Amino acid sequence: MPVTIIMGGQWGDEGKGKLTDALAATAHVVVRANGGSNAGHTVQTPAGVFKFRLVPSGILNPGCLCVIGAGAVVDVSMLVAEMDALEARGIDTAGLRLSDRAHLVLPYHPRLDRMEEAARVGDEIGTTLSGNGPAYADKASRRGIRAGDLLDAATLDRLVRREVAAKNRLFAITDDPAPIDPDALLATLRPIAERLAAVIVPAEVVVQDAIDAGRHVMIECAQGPLLDVDYGTYPFGTSSSPTAAGACQGAGIAPTQVDRVIAVFKAYSTRVGAGPMPTELHDATGDLIRERGREYGTGTGRPRRTGWFDAVAARHVVRLNGVTEIALTLVDVLDAFPVIPVCVAYRLDGREIHHPPANVEALDRVVPSYDERPGWSAPTDGARHIDDLPDPTRDYITFIQDRLRAPIRLIGVGPDREQLIPVPAATPGLVTA
Repeated sequence: MPVTIIMGGQWGDEGKGKLTDALAATAHVVVRANGGSNAGHTVQTPAGVFKFRLVPSGILNPGCLCVIGAGAVVDVSMLVAEMDALEARGIDTAGLRLSDRAHLVLPYHPRLDRMEEAARVGDEIGTTLSGNGPAYADKASRRGIRAGDLLDAATLDRLVRREVAAKNRLFAITDDPAPIDPDALLATLRPIAERLAAVIVPAEVVVQDAIDAGRHVMIECAQGPLLDVDYGTYPFGTSSSPTAAGACQGAGIAPTQVDRVIAVFKAYSTRVGAGPMPTELHDATGDLIRERGREYGTGTGRPRRTGWFDAVAARHVVRLNGVTEIALTLVDVLDAFPVIPVCVAYRLDGREIHHPPANVEALDRVVPSYDERPGWSAPTDGARHIDDLPDPTRDYITFIQDRLRAPIRLIGVGPDREQLIPVPAATPGLVTA
């Protein structure tokens, strides 16, 4: 079946947007399956840098249908602003579609996000405060308002008044008691509903029709599976499932329709927000990785935490998601290091383990065991073919591949499209997985 999933392999921010943009040239449909405006993707093209918050990265490829699936939560005011900004730069957004089943992030959700984070004194999650978690909570508690509700004025009026009344009762007993005005909110939503009326569709039908017609469908995941609500570093994670299984659910695609699962890994590790990160570096080396990799959030500008590659967590991701191939990005960031450690095991309370424990306190206690790999101390950003890379670089890539037991088929050595190096299946030393 002609369906490809592109997912993160770590805690997000691995370069999925660039990869989706590069591969979308061969896709007829790109589906954003999960997450909200907190999941920014940066794509660098000859026309400049584009930073996406909600719109699928495939929008830069003419003729590509771009779908925001039912698994996403959508701030429609931000979506319209993003569409306007793209159109102002000459990007046609006529191919954008929004699932009528996608839940909305409304103005009371960021307020709830701030309240909940403030209540976790000393145990903050480190959310972007965009309101996505509370929107997913409303979805799970069956109190959500969906994009399709925008198309029925009576339904929208009833649901907004019901939810605003409930949220105002909660706000009234907090330090921020100012009520939300339902009439003002409805007045804001009505023109947005008119603007998006032609965009809101039964997306799962659109996607399944494309599959039936033999069209190539690509699913773009947000964030990374180490933030997954079930298999990530709970509770320090996201509220959705940025996994291959979650991608299918969020896009309206059956698992049996998927033929490729591409996981994107950085050549090192990063994460934002709180929670365990076994290989984190709290020194000048970590700072250098951050500056060389421009490790600051697309949407928030927050500096990302940095560390060496964690092959234990990465192998966990490969196994749980049935990864068929890997894209290893930002290899050039490591050009400056004479020795590059890779975490190959954890030690927990005196014993060796090879998986991330579910208990975050236990994961926070693990001591990484490293295999130190020789660096190459030479620039790789000019490489355009696998043979252009120094031997130690190729050895490092092979070592990562062998630990993860999945083939590395793309290597990123910079932000531009042409800095994504394909690895042919016949490449010696890089086909052992």
